Amino acid sequence: MSHVGVGPRAVMRSVAFLTAGVLAVPALAGCTSEESAGKPLAAQDVGAASRASVSDGGTLRWAVDSVPDTLNTFQSDADATTTRVAQAVLPSMYRMDENGSPVRNPDYLESAEVVDTEPKQVVVYKLNQQAVWSDGREIGAADFAAQWRALSGRDSAYWTARNAGYDRIEKIERGANDLEVKVTFSRPYADWKALFSPLYPKDVMGTPDAFNDGARRSLKVTAGPFTVKKVDTKADQVVLTGNPRWWGAPAKLDKIVLRAVPRDERVSELVAGKLDLAEIDPETADEVTLAAAPRDPATGTPLMGPQGSPAAGAQGRSAAEALRSWAVANGSDEEAAEEEILAREERREAEAKAARRQKALSGFEVRKSLEPAYTQLALNGSGGPLADERVRRAVARALDREKLAETVLKPLGLPAEPVGSHLALSGQPAYADGSGALGEQNAKEARALLADAGWVRGGPVKKDGEKAAGAEKDEKRENGEDKEKKKSESDDDGTYIVGEDNKNADSKNADSKNADDKSDDGADRESGEKHSSGKNTAQGGAPGAYAPKGTAAPAGSVAAPLAKDGKALTLRFVLPSGPGSETLRTVADRITDMLKDIGIGTEITKVPDESYFKDHIAAGEYDLALYSWPASAFPATDARPIYAKPVPAADGSLNVAQNYTRVGTDQVDQLFDRAMTTLDQKEARDLLRKADSRIWAAAGSIPLYQRPQLTVARKNLANAGAFGFETPVYEDMGFLEKGAQGSRPSAPSTSSPSSSSSS
Repeated sequence: MSHVGVGPRAVMRSVAFLTAGVLAVPALAGCTSEESAGKPLAAQDVGAASRASVSDGGTLRWAVDSVPDTLNTFQSDADATTTRVAQAVLPSMYRMDENGSPVRNPDYLESAEVVDTEPKQVVVYKLNQQAVWSDGREIGAADFAAQWRALSGRDSAYWTARNAGYDRIEKIERGANDLEVKVTFSRPYADWKALFSPLYPKDVMGTPDAFNDGARRSLKVTAGPFTVKKVDTKADQVVLTGNPRWWGAPAKLDKIVLRAVPRDERVSELVAGKLDLAEIDPETADEVTLAAAPRDPATGTPLMGPQGSPAAGAQGRSAAEALRSWAVANGSDEEAAEEEILAREERREAEAKAARRQKALSGFEVRKSLEPAYTQLALNGSGGPLADERVRRAVARALDREKLAETVLKPLGLPAEPVGSHLALSGQPAYADGSGALGEQNAKEARALLADAGWVRGGPVKKDGEKAAGAEKDEKRENGEDKEKKKSESDDDGTYIVGEDNKNADSKNADSKNADDKSDDGADRESGEKHSSGKNTAQGGAPGAYAPKGTAAPAGSVAAPLAKDGKALTLRFVLPSGPGSETLRTVADRITDMLKDIGIGTEITKVPDESYFKDHIAAGEYDLALYSWPASAFPATDARPIYAKPVPAADGSLNVAQNYTRVGTDQVDQLFDRAMTTLDQKEARDLLRKADSRIWAAAGSIPLYQRPQLTVARKNLANAGAFGFETPVYEDMGFLEKGAQGSRPSAPSTSSPSSSSSS
């Protein structure tokens, strides 16, 4: 996700899960809070340094994905940059620690506690005496009350993206003095610490007009170490400057410039000296790491081997001069010699350019951790084969999640552990591995599930006008004659089918087909070149896959496609096509091979990034998809819309909330509701872990791996980089004093977490 790269509380969380099996389901692992949640798999990597070693002043130039359309985090078009700005300029009663748990923010809050539970839950906030807005007014009950009214959902004039928690508040009052805020809840609410983070001034929340439009392009009143100087849409940047009324530790930096830079242009901007901090892809990380390698003390050039050294260049020139002399002496070969000399000159120029690029990048380093988000395989259970829970469970049991995690994380030197929970990540209090409710990877069991669901290996497949998995059933069939015309590969729109045999009836293709059958896992399967159906599909629709045009593979082949009711078992796998999605496509290739091993074919369709989520995931136009969810410190509140059972709307449509797999159960809903209302933290953890076990058993969404977090930072930049779970401390960011050094975390462990962290 990255298609979802937004912080857990910035906007509505963005991804989903599935249903339970009719075959015997393994006993649900009733994880209890006696089990430890373990530690985060990787520590944050920010070049940590004491404030005393950080110089005063300077500008941090920070690449972001976009200039936000709004600075109001409670609006639907808020994004990750909206969150960054809010963290730097607005109050938050609670912030996240290194374990992804909420901790009181002493700059704003002296204390907060539940003082009554009967007849109503009452929380009293005692505010920091120095906490004031940038216009000099004290932060107080009026601001809390205005935010509650705006987000309660009672006034539809407020265009809010979410009201979870605020809709449970009955009233907000001034406490014993101006520094106390008394919040009374109409219903018990376990996640009350999620509220008022961030807190906007009453100027923003007080009226619908101010809420809807007043904070989109400016925040006139703030209360953080920084304030918003301007949102410059022409320069594609947001400029933050120090807040003169800030009462906490003064900001080390004079200015932070958040500039929108496309991911594929960031390395060039780093080389040009126009950035200090940027999230990057693995390829850029490799280049920066190489540039930071030891350099020749005499020449200052990287030790890159003979071709990259000055000596190699000198040898090249000597060879060129010798070649010219020989050519002149021999007459007829002089022209060829000149061409060779020009080619060598071009190579030397390219080498010199690469050397300059490396020298520029040598001032940076890669800081890496694991992002508080995980990537999962979503299975759309609204129709087609995946509406059958046995097929979903078969898909899940076919996956080797450890290998998929290793594919992404091992090359980066990060712990390659598959994620064991839908609701939390390792280190968070609610985390426990609930995957035992589904069972380990087992191809034999997966095939048995498919057989029980009626999918027969080598069964007859109707060729004419048949749409395969993921498309609406088409009852219009031609009799005997295949009227679909073959199209050349140049007409392909990015759709290809893996797992089909593509064996034509005409004998001229038989030999090549037999050769394909003998290959277990050739490279042609990953590229799709030998499995293309040649069938065009319009992006944005739901055309689905098409049945194989020939007969099934020999019965002895484990990869033989399955069929039922004249249709092959082929699932439409939708993927983004943008330059930042190479990792997802690699993972999809591995999944495709694993599914082929149990007889499931996949039709891979690559769509533009901008339409991937809106037109396919949210619209339900897919069978399989990869996207990410951010972790939340408040899963009872934030995860419920993702897993809640879809309900029919008044107009007859299905209200799925954020459950984009369209599958849910009453049991899961009830467990979430109970976890949301209990104030006993142990009981809440137990309920969430039970809910997670049932979500695993439903096999609608399969967590794969925690997303890598790669940033490149100027070597002397302190307290910024790969933040992991922890909320950034903006006032501590800055550039080291001359001679000072920041610290680096120890190498992350690649061993398995302790058994106490698993159920």
